Amino acid sequence: MGWSSMTVESIPVEAEPKALVWQGDELVSGCGRRWGRDGVERTVASAWSFPFDAGITSVSGPYSAVYQERGIEGVLLERERVVRELNRSDYQAENYDYPLALGALGDGREVVVHCPDEYNMLEIEDAASGERLTAGTREPRDVFHSRLSLSPDGRYLLAVGWFWHPFGVAMVYDTALALTDPATLDGEGLLPTEAVMNGEVTAGCWLDGDRLVLATGGEGRSGEEDSTLPARHLGVWSVSEGRWLHRNLIADAEPGVLLLPRGDHVISLLGHPRLLDTATGRLVAEWPEVGVPVKATCFGVTHIPSPVAALHPDGTRLAIAQAESIALITLP
Repeated sequence: MGWSSMTVESIPVEAEPKALVWQGDELVSGCGRRWGRDGVERTVASAWSFPFDAGITSVSGPYSAVYQERGIEGVLLERERVVRELNRSDYQAENYDYPLALGALGDGREVVVHCPDEYNMLEIEDAASGERLTAGTREPRDVFHSRLSLSPDGRYLLAVGWFWHPFGVAMVYDTALALTDPATLDGEGLLPTEAVMNGEVTAGCWLDGDRLVLATGGEGRSGEEDSTLPARHLGVWSVSEGRWLHRNLIADAEPGVLLLPRGDHVISLLGHPRLLDTATGRLVAEWPEVGVPVKATCFGVTHIPSPVAALHPDGTRLAIAQAESIALITLP
C-alpha cells in the first residue's frame, strides 16, 4: 500500500531489510532493494544477503555497505557495484557491533570510517579509491570503538564504544584535524572523559554540526551537581562551548543503542519507538504497537540485532524494519 495519513502504516516485505534510508520519497535498503510511494518492493539482481546481516547507507552519496554485525567481513557498494571488501580486527568481534560510518567530510569527499586493522584504531578512508587518509604513527587507547557517526557537516566524528568492565563510553574527534594529525584519533578527543564517566553511554547522535545528544543507561538519579552525565540521562553537549546544554533524567525507559535526531527531539528505539524532548528528557510520543529489538548496549555476549530505522529528511515519517513489514509512522 502507499503512504497515508494514518499514524502507523505497514508495507509488506519479502525479507526484513538490513538497512533503510530515504531517497526522496523512496525507501532504499543497502542491499539493492527499494520501495516507492506505491509500497511495491523492487529488488536488483545483485542484492546481497548471507553472510551479511546488517547494513548502512550514506545519506550524502551513492555508497552503502553490508556487513556481519558480529563478524569481521563487509562489502562497500556504490549503488549496486562492489567497490571493495571491508574487514575489521577479529579480536572480540563476536562480542560487539561492527564499527562503521559512511558520509562526507567538510570538503565534500565521501569517506569510510572504520577500524580495519585494530579494534581500537579509527581510520578514515576515501570511499572511491580506498586511500587511507589517516596513515601515520599511531598509539591508540585501549577502547573498543563500535557505533560511529559523522556530524551533518562532516567536521566531527562520534564514536560510541566500550572498554573493559565492560562500560559504555563516547568520544568525539575533529576529522579535519585527524587528516593532518592522525594521532588525534587516538586520544581523548573533544569530549572530556570525565563528562561521560558517571553514566554508561549507550547511544548518541548529532542534532546539528555542533550539538550532540548522548544517552546513558543504568540506574538513574536527578541533579546536576557536577559536570558529568549521570546514569539514565539524556544530555545535549555543545562541541564549540565544551559543556552540557541540557541534562535530564529519562523517566520512562532505557534509551537503547539507536537515537535518530528530529529538530530538538530524538527518537529512541528500545522495544518500541519513543519521541523524546532533548531539552527536558520528557516523552513526547510513543508507539508501543511497533516492535523493535530490545538492545540496550552495542556489546555483550548475547547478540541482539540492532534496530533498523530511517527518518525522512523532512521529519514527518519514520520507517522501521520488521520481520515481515516496514512500519511507517507519521510523526506529530
